[in-house]
Amino acid sequence: MAANSFFKIFLPKDRVFYSLFEEVAETVHKMAITLQDMVNETDEDKRSSILVKLADLEHKNDDLTHTVFTELGRNFITPFDREDIHHLATALDDIADYIYASGKKINFYKINPNDTGIKKMTEMILQGSIETKKAVCGLRDMKNLREMTEALVKINSIENQADDVFDMSIEMLFSNEQDFKEVIKKREIYQVLEIATDKCEDVGNVIESIIIKYA
Repeated sequence: MAANSFFKIFLPKDRVFYSLFEEVAETVHKMAITLQDMVNETDEDKRSSILVKLADLEHKNDDLTHTVFTELGRNFITPFDREDIHHLATALDDIADYIYASGKKINFYKINPNDTGIKKMTEMILQGSIETKKAVCGLRDMKNLREMTEALVKINSIENQADDVFDMSIEMLFSNEQDFKEVIKKREIYQVLEIATDKCEDVGNVIESIIIKYA
């Protein structure tokens, strides 16, 4: 009886990491929606205003990620390996960073985002964020492994499609664009957008590792 009471002291009073990760995944999803709003906006000034919203969400995500690391230092017992918590927090933060970087480059270079490659990759980032959110939310109890696994498969498929879209976009860019400065600008934007989908896959890989260990 005394032993049971002793161990209860070290049990987490709440499942803070799950709540934090779910909030981070939701923020990343909102960032993906906001980036798509920015890409669909034809007015340059309005795009700048949308970038401010994107920056606010990115700062919120930074604060949440910092809280994850703080809680990691304070909690003796964690729901899964400390290393996995660190990797998952970092990978989610990377998605947010590259979404924000995409918006910044579109705004800074004053590129008209009405471009097939940009639009397609932005849509893939949004779809990746939806599946990432599903997978992250499934960690809380791991009762619906099928849904989690399906989300991970979709994340991987989205990343592969984004690679193809990137290659096609670069090919079309070099074939059709005569202005060398525009080539450099758009190529950079394509790269950052494609990396954002890579980072979704990184999250999927971390979650897959957690499932293998604990499911």
